[in-house]
Amino acid sequence: MSAHYQVAGTTAAEIAASVEAGVRTGDLPAGAALPPVRALAQRLGVSPATVAKAYQGLRQRGVVETAGRNGTRIRPEPPLTGSRAALRLPAPPGALDLSVGEPDPALLPPLGPHLAALAGTAGGPVNYRDGGVLPELVDAARARLAADGVPAEAVTVTGGASDGIERLLVGNLSPGDAVAVEDPGWANTIDLVATLGLRAVPIPVDDAGPTEAGLRAALDGGVRAVVVTSRAQNPTGAVVTAGRAASLRAVLAGHPGVLLIEDDHAAELSVEPLHTLAGATRSWAFVRSTSKPYGPDLRLAVLAGDEVTVARVAGRLRVGSGWVSTVLQRLTLALWRDPATAERIALARASYAGRVAALRTALAERGLTGHGRTGINVWVPVPDETRAVAVLRDAGYVVAPGSLFRLASGAGIRITVSPLAEAEIPPLADAVADAAGPGTPASLSV
Repeated sequence: MSAHYQVAGTTAAEIAASVEAGVRTGDLPAGAALPPVRALAQRLGVSPATVAKAYQGLRQRGVVETAGRNGTRIRPEPPLTGSRAALRLPAPPGALDLSVGEPDPALLPPLGPHLAALAGTAGGPVNYRDGGVLPELVDAARARLAADGVPAEAVTVTGGASDGIERLLVGNLSPGDAVAVEDPGWANTIDLVATLGLRAVPIPVDDAGPTEAGLRAALDGGVRAVVVTSRAQNPTGAVVTAGRAASLRAVLAGHPGVLLIEDDHAAELSVEPLHTLAGATRSWAFVRSTSKPYGPDLRLAVLAGDEVTVARVAGRLRVGSGWVSTVLQRLTLALWRDPATAERIALARASYAGRVAALRTALAERGLTGHGRTGINVWVPVPDETRAVAVLRDAGYVVAPGSLFRLASGAGIRITVSPLAEAEIPPLADAVADAAGPGTPASLSV
């Protein structure tokens, strides 16, 4: 703990609030150790049970984590300070920022013309009674999902992939339950699990997706839910292959009561076909976001699943925000129906695939392994993340440290290809080779 910050309070609520205040002000940074329960209790003149209750509440809210013999520490991303992206240092002037994980704005379809068209054809304002999921959007979504082999028994709409995943976890699990997550995996999911008071159990990932042995171990350990990325896995670019899907389905069949959440965030941007796990358990959901193909500001995701699971999500949405804006729903439908938009998405898909392939080839020519079968990111295992990030920053490149995405897996860096021009790839590969240094690992193994 910071030598300049003293936790205060005489009740569990006051002690927890004091810790949270220290996190908000930066006096208790990520990784800062809190005093042992008995030591803090003695200093504050309260019972150890009072301090233990405060720490328990902080753990359930994702502010702190228990680190074994290292005691209780502030989490890398407590839900008090904004997103992980906000915690990253700004790119130095003139540096090429390859850390953000966002699509190339030049490849996104223009939304203005569609919005203008909607303004001219839409009916009157939607009231509270008539708002909800548009039947025509559901019909179109079912057809698109069916083309990819997803059995859309029931369908609803959420405010993006993260919103859908959060509603699934909250509606089906209780604080303290264990959730299997990919490792390395999407930082938002790892943080979300902790914020909800759930316990993340890592599943190793290779180029074909979550490993069979890792999933089996997590299920045998009693996880209540499993989150799997179908394609363009963030940060590794892994894709669940047909063979891996078959083996994972076989393992899941032995645990029919587990909630399976499948995230297909890249959707139309993936050059790889979908090999879905949908229906492998009784409770399942398939979430497909519009943000990567059509733009991050289009906060909408289609969520398909079994009737009970989807009904729980729709019910929680109804008593909360009510529904996803019908303006966004109509805009999404217009984009799906527009041939020019489809052509633009195909161009983006090919462009990203070309950049990923070129970077992986350039890295291989320099003796490095870059992982990225599909999507907009390349994951490069390195012996020392801190050194790699610092050397690349000095060379004019900002990349994301693997620590943002890891639980137990090996070190690495994530490079987003969206801002890269073809001519910039060879010098970048030279810089990565210099930053990685000798003895660079080649695999994703933990």
